[in-house]
Amino acid sequence: MTASLIPTLPGAYYTDPEIFRQEQERIFETMWFCAIRSADIPTPGKFRTVQIGRESVLISRARDNSVKAFLNICRHRGARLCLDSEGEVKRAFQCPYHAWTYGLDGKLVAAPNLTKMPDIDRVEYGLVTVQVREWLGYVWVCLADKPPSFEDDVIGACTERLGDASAIEHYDVANLSVGRRIVYDVKANWKLIVENFMECYHCATIHPELTEVLPEFTEGLAAQYYVGHGAEFGTEIEGFTVDGSAGLDRIPTVSDDQDRRYYAITVKPQVFINLVPDHVILHRMFPLAADRTVVECDWLYLPSVVESGKDVSRSVELFHRVNEQDFEACERCQPAMDSRAYAKGGVLVPSEHHIGIFHEWLLERLA
Repeated sequence: MTASLIPTLPGAYYTDPEIFRQEQERIFETMWFCAIRSADIPTPGKFRTVQIGRESVLISRARDNSVKAFLNICRHRGARLCLDSEGEVKRAFQCPYHAWTYGLDGKLVAAPNLTKMPDIDRVEYGLVTVQVREWLGYVWVCLADKPPSFEDDVIGACTERLGDASAIEHYDVANLSVGRRIVYDVKANWKLIVENFMECYHCATIHPELTEVLPEFTEGLAAQYYVGHGAEFGTEIEGFTVDGSAGLDRIPTVSDDQDRRYYAITVKPQVFINLVPDHVILHRMFPLAADRTVVECDWLYLPSVVESGKDVSRSVELFHRVNEQDFEACERCQPAMDSRAYAKGGVLVPSEHHIGIFHEWLLERLA
């Protein structure tokens, strides 16, 4: 092997159920995980359930309008409390097995014959709470008893990429509205998706629409290769759309030096943030098995754009095609991870060196 090539992870890291279990335990269940858009639960009683590592997590809005998160497990006999992925309750969550009932704050409020059981502490036997933070208009949760620093791990990842703590604030992401959400069920390991997003060595091969809008991507260096760098739109390109035509209303707080540029951020372990002047695209990955990852992708625009019913289809179509092209490539790689030809892994070229850094991070987490 020449000095310019960097070894990858062995193939088993993408297929071995035991390695995936360790990732669930040591990564997804210990780090901040971006779960839902805050607007998905706009009023008290609205809820969503999400799979994080090996746990089902129930996220809801309490009566005081705060966001709460709990393990989706009844404290009585361990039945799954909410079976639906989303819904609404009036005042409380009731277990469908024995009717133990919990308030929107997680406290045990009722159960058959509860008054005859005075020793039951209604707080102690309430739902198990999960730590919550809201940022960029999303609900981030952490299953760890002692969560890591949100400022260091999440906000810090954006600062490290953009080179400026305030740069992402110019996009006012928290106050944008979801113009489109597409859910992809990808038959590939979550790390293949992260690795693909991090590099642009493949862009000239499989992303003709993207490289038309961002011609520098044909050179194989991703926007994430340089700190603070945004890929510039082509001279004839009007907007970040599938045909290069004009986009939607520009986010007014975007700075002049961010105009006509695309920025990409990876927030480990499962978030991709894409910034362009008129919208933000945010991916949330939900790794469900060693060979299956569900990806929820939101296209976010100014509220006035969404409320007025403006056509966002050309805007959405560009990155929807990029997603489909990327996920097809990941699914093409997944079966080969079990091949003896990949038992010791493959290689990274120099422009992919930051994937090597990602692998080092992963091995450190699993050590």
